[in-house]
Amino acid sequence: MIVGASENDFFGSLRDFFGSGAWDVARNMAIFFLVVFWLAVAYWVFKDARRRIEDPWLIAMATLLGLVPPFVGALIYMLFRPPEYLEDVRERDLEIKAMEDRVARRELHCPVCRAHVDDTFLVCPVCTTKLRQACTTCKAPLETLWQICPYCETPVDTPTTIEFPPAPQRERPSSG
Repeated sequence: MIVGASENDFFGSLRDFFGSGAWDVARNMAIFFLVVFWLAVAYWVFKDARRRIEDPWLIAMATLLGLVPPFVGALIYMLFRPPEYLEDVRERDLEIKAMEDRVARRELHCPVCRAHVDDTFLVCPVCTTKLRQACTTCKAPLETLWQICPYCETPVDTPTTIEFPPAPQRERPSSG
């Protein structure tokens, strides 16, 4: 019965430990830290929801989800939360608007010297490259693809293309 005596001693010491005041303090501290951690997770859900969601009702529901099923609610929130912060969405919208404004007011440059030119210029004032042709009647600058002047309805003279004679065929030297 030596084995039985040591088992009684082991379980007796466990019973003594779980019945002691040290166990009560350790258990209460663990419960306290779990409650504090649970509230911290719920607070994190609240702060994160405020940064990602505009609607106050949805923020309250997300916070409630972080509170009610302890610890699992935060995981569920993380699965279904919006992927971007509101600040990032607003910043991206501002960047897109700025790009659209830049494209809308597109500054024209000479294709040869890159000098700033106005959309009414026929010739670059810096390098004298021809930018547009003028209407034969009203002298308004015309785009290259226009078939008729939109200002005076005069048909646009398309520039004549110069046809070059075909290049003579050169004979290949035979290898061998």
